[in-house]
Amino acid sequence: REQPVVPVARLAGVRREQFLRDIYPRRKPVVLKGMELGTCTTKWTVDYLSQAEGSKEVKIHVSAVPQMDFLSKNFVYRTLPFDVFVQRAAEVKHKEYFLSEDEKYYLRSVGEDARKDIADIRKQFPVLAEDVQIPEYFEKEQFFSSVFRISSAGLQLWTHYDVMDNFLIQVTGKKRVVLYSPRDAPYLYLSGTKSKVLDVDNPDLEKYPLFVKAKRYQCFLEAGDVLFIPALWFHNVISEEFGVALNVFWKHLPAESYDKSDTYGNKDPTAASRAIQILDRALKTLEELPEEYRDFYARRMVLRIQEKAYRNDYG
Repeated sequence: REQPVVPVARLAGVRREQFLRDIYPRRKPVVLKGMELGTCTTKWTVDYLSQAEGSKEVKIHVSAVPQMDFLSKNFVYRTLPFDVFVQRAAEVKHKEYFLSEDEKYYLRSVGEDARKDIADIRKQFPVLAEDVQIPEYFEKEQFFSSVFRISSAGLQLWTHYDVMDNFLIQVTGKKRVVLYSPRDAPYLYLSGTKSKVLDVDNPDLEKYPLFVKAKRYQCFLEAGDVLFIPALWFHNVISEEFGVALNVFWKHLPAESYDKSDTYGNKDPTAASRAIQILDRALKTLEELPEEYRDFYARRMVLRIQEKAYRNDYG
């Protein structure tokens, strides 16, 4: 059985007011076309990128296989001068390499101190930032981070969710993005914020039989397209070509809802973390009972959670 595929809506010429009034409240992904993004979509060739930011060192992911898996860590971190990295990421076969001649490269920009500072293209790549006009479809104080990304052709990133709303701005190259609703989390075999199902096109259904129940949303991004990914929506990104992108994250909830130590935008809100800790303690307490009682009261707890916390108005 194949997953049903729902194409993500594509809309052109959407202004801020229309986005906030008609699109944003629906909490579904949408591809926004024809947005004013600055000169980056035409200027950012491999040669221009290399020359613009020169030889400053960047930390990158290097993988011998196209599908990167954050859970098994099937990649290594390496450091290269930015201009060398860009040239290598744009190649298919490498004369110089770390793991193999067809290894894949991925840059996800981080703050000066990745543990304390957020990614901000204006600080980490100031020359390139001048070429970008970020669509500010949110209030200035809601801004969280702007993450600069470069991917080799063929690279696929693991399925995960973020706790903040974001725009994935495809500056150059093409991507295919597969998304899943937060409601389908029970079918995605989660470990933290990430899904264990690495190959969403050819999943191992003996290992992950429920995965077919998840409704698959899909879109193709070209240079200049902007994908709105609402918080908690799972996404799996495949770079069909060498490409450059920018992710802009903003705070959809009140600022105090978020974990202050979160520099990546992927730590669960503090209330959710507390609730999970309390649930873990409750489950530990149930272990004091014999199996038959444990099963009975666990089922009652599930029903209670469904009654008190589940939404029934999902479209």
